[in-house]
Amino acid sequence: MGYKVAVVGATGNVGREMLNILEEREFPVDRIHAVASRRSLGVEVSFGDRTVKCEDLEQFDFSGIDFCLMSAGSAVAKQWAPRIGAEGTLVIDNSSCFRYDQDVPLVVPEVNAHVLEAYMANPKRRNIIANPNCSTAQLVVALRPLHDVARIKRVVVATYQSVSGAGKDAMDELWDQTKGKYVPGQEVEPNKFAKQIAFNVIPHIDVFMEDGYTKEEWKVQVETKKILDPKIKVTCTAVRVPVFVGHSEAVHIEFEKPISDDEAREILREAPGCLVIDKREPGGYVTPVECVGDYATFISRIRVDPTVENGLAMWVVSDNLRKGAALNTVQIAEALVNRGLVRQAA
Repeated sequence: MGYKVAVVGATGNVGREMLNILEEREFPVDRIHAVASRRSLGVEVSFGDRTVKCEDLEQFDFSGIDFCLMSAGSAVAKQWAPRIGAEGTLVIDNSSCFRYDQDVPLVVPEVNAHVLEAYMANPKRRNIIANPNCSTAQLVVALRPLHDVARIKRVVVATYQSVSGAGKDAMDELWDQTKGKYVPGQEVEPNKFAKQIAFNVIPHIDVFMEDGYTKEEWKVQVETKKILDPKIKVTCTAVRVPVFVGHSEAVHIEFEKPISDDEAREILREAPGCLVIDKREPGGYVTPVECVGDYATFISRIRVDPTVENGLAMWVVSDNLRKGAALNTVQIAEALVNRGLVRQAA
């Protein structure tokens, strides 16, 4: 016997990846449903070696469904997640809709899976669990093991985020601008982005806030505190780069206790979800192209930051469609199953 699983937003980049990962990791699925908007009714998506036809969200019956893995945007989540949760189905939502709700756990299983036990024991729970922002997910996977040993005081992070984080239209825009006969100085008409993305970097993701930070930068700050430790000071600069898949981060960390780069390297080598590739030679590090399709959070360029006491710097790379979204969602479901917190529906 397995679980009855519905993937909402099944035709999107992340929804398709959720289906792939459920099959790859052999999640105990008894029945799978691909759910999307009415315009995608009947569209076929892959699940392992077979195809599944999309069903209409408006007409779908969630009673008896164990898990709803949702990646359909905040507006859909706001309307549907509470209704689905009220049916007794556990909703694991990939949007930002519930991340900052104090009654909804924000979970990265390698970091804070323990919060699931208290949540599931609460008879008044809403049956909604939030997945963090893609940049936050890989960041906290890398920070947690170091925080446990030396206690982090402050994090300064610059993200280099691929266009897939902005959806299929953004990927198409990069492709269209790149494949054209582009020459320096040629005018390019941006659509999805505020400026040309091909052969360029844009220090602007999401909307600007009153303090000058963008909402993407704010997300990293707030989510890191909620998942890891509210005492940590975090500042972020989020940058969109002309890469199709894979987010990168330059991370500078200030600790309360001394920790050497060699110690950090050994700690991270043993940490769940982390893969250290750190040779101090040309090519001895990981780039976004190399992380695509992988589950790991890759860590390279670990070194002492001499500008602060007890400081380290490192380079963190991960597939944002996987660990940053679909993989983390499936891992939350796995954590619930492995801890015996979810019973199969009748």
